[in-house]
Amino acid sequence: MTTSSHTVFAKALHPSNERLKRLFLQFAGRDGLTAPFRRSIHSRVSLGFIAWFVLLIVVCAALPTSQASAIEPVKISRDDTAVDLTKTTEIDLNRGEAFQVSTAAGNDGIRRRIEVRASSPAHQGDWAVFALANVSDEQLERVIVAPHYRLVNSKVFWPDLGSQRIISITPSEGFSLDRLPSDDADVFRITLNPGAVVTFVAELATPKLPQLYLWEPNAYKDTINAFTLYRGIVLGIAGLLAVFLTILFVVRGTSMLPAAAALAWAVLAYVCVDFGFLSKLITITASSEQIWRAGTEVALASSFVIFLFTYLNLNRWHVHLGYVTFAWVVGLALLFGVAIYDPSIAAGIARLSFALTATAGIVLIIYLGFNRYDRAILLVPTWTLIILWLIAGWMTVTGRLSNDIIQPAHGGALVLIVLLIGFTVMQHAFSGSSFNQGLFSDLERQSLALTGAGETVWDWDVARDRVVTIPDISSKLGLSSGALHGAVRNWLPNLHPDDRDRFRATLDVLLEHKRGRLNHEFRIRADDGHFHWLHIRARPVLGANGEIIRCIGTIADCTEQKNTVDRLLQDAINDNLTGLPNRGVFLDRLQTLLTVATSSDAVRPTVMIIDIDDYGRINDKHGISAGDNILIALTRRLRRLLKPQDTLARLYGDQFGLILTSERDPARVADFADAISKAIMVPINFSNREINLTASIGLVSWVDQQESALGLLADAELAMYRAKRGGGNKVEPFRPAFRDNTSDKLQLETDLHRAIERGELTMVYQPIVHLTNGELAGFEALMRWEHPKRGTVSPLEFIPLAESCELIMPLGMFALERAATDLMEWEKQLGKMPIFVSVNLSSAQLINNSLYSDIRALLGRIECDPKQLKLELTESVVVENPEQARLVLTKLKDTGISLALDDFGTGYSSLSYLTRFPFDTLKLDRELVTAESQHRDIVLRSVISMATQMGMNVVAEGVATDEDGTELAGMGCTYGQSFLYGAPVGADAIARLLKEQQQRAKKV
Repeated sequence: MTTSSHTVFAKALHPSNERLKRLFLQFAGRDGLTAPFRRSIHSRVSLGFIAWFVLLIVVCAALPTSQASAIEPVKISRDDTAVDLTKTTEIDLNRGEAFQVSTAAGNDGIRRRIEVRASSPAHQGDWAVFALANVSDEQLERVIVAPHYRLVNSKVFWPDLGSQRIISITPSEGFSLDRLPSDDADVFRITLNPGAVVTFVAELATPKLPQLYLWEPNAYKDTINAFTLYRGIVLGIAGLLAVFLTILFVVRGTSMLPAAAALAWAVLAYVCVDFGFLSKLITITASSEQIWRAGTEVALASSFVIFLFTYLNLNRWHVHLGYVTFAWVVGLALLFGVAIYDPSIAAGIARLSFALTATAGIVLIIYLGFNRYDRAILLVPTWTLIILWLIAGWMTVTGRLSNDIIQPAHGGALVLIVLLIGFTVMQHAFSGSSFNQGLFSDLERQSLALTGAGETVWDWDVARDRVVTIPDISSKLGLSSGALHGAVRNWLPNLHPDDRDRFRATLDVLLEHKRGRLNHEFRIRADDGHFHWLHIRARPVLGANGEIIRCIGTIADCTEQKNTVDRLLQDAINDNLTGLPNRGVFLDRLQTLLTVATSSDAVRPTVMIIDIDDYGRINDKHGISAGDNILIALTRRLRRLLKPQDTLARLYGDQFGLILTSERDPARVADFADAISKAIMVPINFSNREINLTASIGLVSWVDQQESALGLLADAELAMYRAKRGGGNKVEPFRPAFRDNTSDKLQLETDLHRAIERGELTMVYQPIVHLTNGELAGFEALMRWEHPKRGTVSPLEFIPLAESCELIMPLGMFALERAATDLMEWEKQLGKMPIFVSVNLSSAQLINNSLYSDIRALLGRIECDPKQLKLELTESVVVENPEQARLVLTKLKDTGISLALDDFGTGYSSLSYLTRFPFDTLKLDRELVTAESQHRDIVLRSVISMATQMGMNVVAEGVATDEDGTELAGMGCTYGQSFLYGAPVGADAIARLLKEQQQRAKKV
């Protein structure tokens, strides 16, 4: 074996086998042996040495040293400015601290083996190997670039958020490569000699190497500079957007602007980290860069959710959307903490949240767009761009798009989205507003104010005696264009004759005093002959000599306002339907006549109250318009019977008042009253039908000088009510005895008017129980009146009184509202309970047109579950007006309120009403329950079975004994109500009963 061959074998040994290498060299003559000795043994041991050395090679190969197979080189020419080495680079993971690899074959075809040691014992043993071959005839300078972060193929879940990729690179020839300074990539400079084939071993900092490029230095520098310019422009736009939207939020203050500003700042933070701008401001390590990147992605996802919720004002559509959004944002906020410990998980969840938000936005925009919500429609272009951006982002992170431009383009598109969002927000936030108020001069603001107010400028050039209106007021009056321009005297012929002198005098005074203001109203004739009211407000302008040179101001048409004032004055003293004096004027005139009567025997007034019999029936049958026309016709008839000194007034509704002063003789007064009655009885033709009317007339003549107008009117009303109680269609003179019979009733009526305000009305509740187990099922609400003087007033007394004096609606709504309020108070104290409260409904309430809307408003105000309220009606209530009752009850049923037919078993037609009306509960009358007839059980069983088959619950009233309750339960009756189960008690006592029942249930 030659010396050169010995050296080759020695080099092939692993560096750690120094002893073997030294021994081999001694035998080979390289380590101090004498030449004679070498020659003497050379021939004898040459064959044995070869065999021994082969054994050494096998042993060395078996030693624990990592190695890799040889690779093929990438050919590099002078024209190659950028070569992607990613796919041709072999990655070896967990190969230990020492890594061996076979080099690419050189020009001589020989593959050599090299070994590279890690720079630190803590290295994970991850290596990358690639080879380059310079096929040109000149030396090539190149740089190897491994970017720290690459969006391409970073994945959606547990994404790669970047880090240092390469610690060092060792070539098969020469020394380790020099690292060039760079914040966002690992850059190494290499020099390739002509025809050289060099294998490079890279010590990896992470197992992942997203990209490895070989760049021509100048081309790489130009690319970096180009991207630097682009990134600077995008960063500038993003920063301006964030600052601008923040300023708009401070100026405008609408909720959508801070949400848009927050999104803009989040985008700016994301772009700063992605473009490496943040590392220029603060020191960022490889590990902290992942936290910053994950944090910005979480901020982007959070602000995106907040913007969608705020801009679409989702809380307006459903309160649960607000709760969902709040929980979503709180969850994303917690990700900021997760990003510190595991940035990859936080970033993955943030990316998923962004996709879910975009999907939810599509659904919301489509739904709200079909509901014609303008904000959703304005967001369509922006959301379309967001969806396209998301699709491109998904294709990028999954590796379907791998172009080097895609990552900076992705950030630029995000800024473009925020720009479009900013335009959308401003378009909506400032539509119809005076946002640019600071951009106008004082003169422009005044001009805009006049235009917006619809005012017309009135300009009188005094020196030239020329009037100009801008815009021309002549066209508004139907006159020819410019008809009122020119000398001020041109206005006088068109003015109302009563206003001409006053108009002229007002201008003369202004010119004479040379100060003050012109504030004048006058009438001017339009082309159609009607007069319009105009109002001039102007002030004089003085010249250098102190004389008025101009008078300028505004002129406005105030005809509508003047007519409104006249109508209000007219309505204040006259009835707007008949034109007759109203009650106030009637009493005033009567009091004046009484004052005159005390000093003159010639005046002896008689007061008549005329009330049309069954007028309400006419309105119900023929309609309100027919009733109004009938009143107008009656007014004309009655006026024909009067003399100028008499007074006819409409007091209210179908009631007229008459002050008769033209007749003093009692007989003639009676004849006059009879004439009025006959005039009313004459049939009235309406829509080819004859309507016959009668009237109840009460009259009283003045005889007591101490009598007041109100007292005289009250006496006439008493006489009229007596005529009505007598059957109507009669004239009833007043007699003092009438006062004794009605004083108590009138006083009680007066007290009832004030009972609600004074808190004298209360509600008590009688329990309704389940007959099967005796548990509370509900209560019937009953009204009580504790009169301060009379004590307890029975409902049988004050309920009919309330119906006769039109107080039943306030009382009925009071009962319903009080019952619903107490029910909500019980549930507030004890929680949700399966109980109901029944409230009685009168016939006067049922035929009232406002009952449905009043109950709807009550339910909305108290927020009571309608299913827990039950309205009870007797058969007599629905029989008065069956069709009206059916319509109202059907509407009430639609709200969810239950309906019960009370006192069943006492009427002759109850069965027919069970099928015609939407009742869900049947209350058996106590007389039916407690009857001692031999057929009682048969009737009860039949009625209960029928109601049950119709889907109704049955309540038995007046259950006397427990045995009766058990018997009724066996028949299928659901509930029972009587003093056996409890007397009517107040709301506090009911709360205690419910609490006791709850405690018993818990013990069981």
